Amino acid sequence: MSGIDYAILVRNKTRLEQLVERFNTKGQAQFYIESLGGEFAEYEEENARFQESFSLVQRRLSSVIKNKVVERAFLPSFLFNPQQLVVVVGQDGLVANTAKYVGGIPIIAVNPDQERYDGVLLPFTPHDFLPVVQRVVAGRYHAREASLAEARLNDGQRLLAFNDLFIGAASHVSARYRIGYQGEEENHSSSGIIVSTKSGATGWLSSIFNMTAGMSQFLDPGELPLTQPAFAETELMFVVREAFLSKRTQASLAAGILDEEEPLIIESFMPTNGVIFSDGVETDFLHFNSGAIATIGVAPEKARLVERG
Repeated sequence: MSGIDYAILVRNKTRLEQLVERFNTKGQAQFYIESLGGEFAEYEEENARFQESFSLVQRRLSSVIKNKVVERAFLPSFLFNPQQLVVVVGQDGLVANTAKYVGGIPIIAVNPDQERYDGVLLPFTPHDFLPVVQRVVAGRYHAREASLAEARLNDGQRLLAFNDLFIGAASHVSARYRIGYQGEEENHSSSGIIVSTKSGATGWLSSIFNMTAGMSQFLDPGELPLTQPAFAETELMFVVREAFLSKRTQASLAAGILDEEEPLIIESFMPTNGVIFSDGVETDFLHFNSGAIATIGVAPEKARLVERG
């Protein structure tokens, strides 16, 4: 037996729930959306589908194991323990937001709306997830061990990412820093740095390669790769966004692969508004201002994503 005796059911507020929270009533939310020319029915349909799916998951889960619902906003402060399993019901991003907080606890990811959500990280549906819950409780299941990215500051602060880290300025101004990689150093002025895990390669990192492909028509054939290079589960890839070449700044260290032996060292030259945030959540961040030095690399922790089989 696995020793698991409790399930944590993770969800996020739907867009409709967020609108009602903002405008106090559903009627006021509807007036706001429709006055701007939006289709409020889409918000209602999305919410209805999610609520139906979530209710089904909760009822079925309660038939085999005790459980507690935790909203995404409370994940950073929630205390997880090895006697738990986690069931995430939501979009792919919610899996990423959850994974960095739960340690090695197995995560069962359920797609509540297959017509709307891609489900790259959501192998299960509300109708077929229960058998795998039972296998996890029994200790007989298959899982993918996904690497996490880590940012560690010279003052001891630390931030994990399941998909990616952003290192740069909090606003749309140039980020100023010194970057060190494979024994080389450069001073940069750029739009910041993206560091992606293998799990995050289909997210923010992919958009950078889409931009590269779009720009390739203005370059000589062969100057830039048009397909995203492969990297291992135990590696990270970093890309410098829009590096500016000048008398004082360089742009040669623009991309690379990091592993457990090869970190990225970044020293901030930004007096204010320097940040490091993870998985696209700007409220989950470290201050990264002048004097701060970040070591970016593969975290010792792994996320355990339960798979079919």
